[in-house]
Amino acid sequence: MPGVGSHPAVTADETGPRGHDDPRLQTQRDHRSVRGDELATGEVLTDLQERHAAADVLRFFKQIDASVSRGLAVHVVLDNLSAHSAPEITKWLARRDRRRWHLHFTPTSSSWLNLIERWFKELTDKRLRRGRFISVVDLAEAITTWAEHWNIDPKPFIWKATADDIITKVQRGRDALH
Repeated sequence: MPGVGSHPAVTADETGPRGHDDPRLQTQRDHRSVRGDELATGEVLTDLQERHAAADVLRFFKQIDASVSRGLAVHVVLDNLSAHSAPEITKWLARRDRRRWHLHFTPTSSSWLNLIERWFKELTDKRLRRGRFISVVDLAEAITTWAEHWNIDPKPFIWKATADDIITKVQRGRDALH
């Protein structure tokens, strides 16, 4: 699996926690963000943005590039948002010194494949769901502070299910729907 061992894997997601109808989290839907998770250590990079344009993605990629040792590969798991494959991203990645970069795009409706989603669950369960946020700035500060505290003693997320287990569960779900 890419990112295991000495190669850090960085994952990014466009919106953070999703699918929660809690009105306290409504500002999260209006405040797009990009985050990354270093698989080997569990450390999380944060870059909160109000939008998710190619320029924002490129700035975050540059932040990742500066934080990962030059001798290591960078594997990025992304959804298929057009900003992730915009011309400026493609041009930046085409440089010779960016050969260590590998982008992996998840299929539509497969964000669960991205381990950063597990971190979003922790963030949601342990900070956002019980929080009270009166503004987007207040919410962003809570996310940033929580990430800083997480990074004091980060915990990597490790897949425990086998591919066969996952396929069996998916098939069971499909069977239940039909």
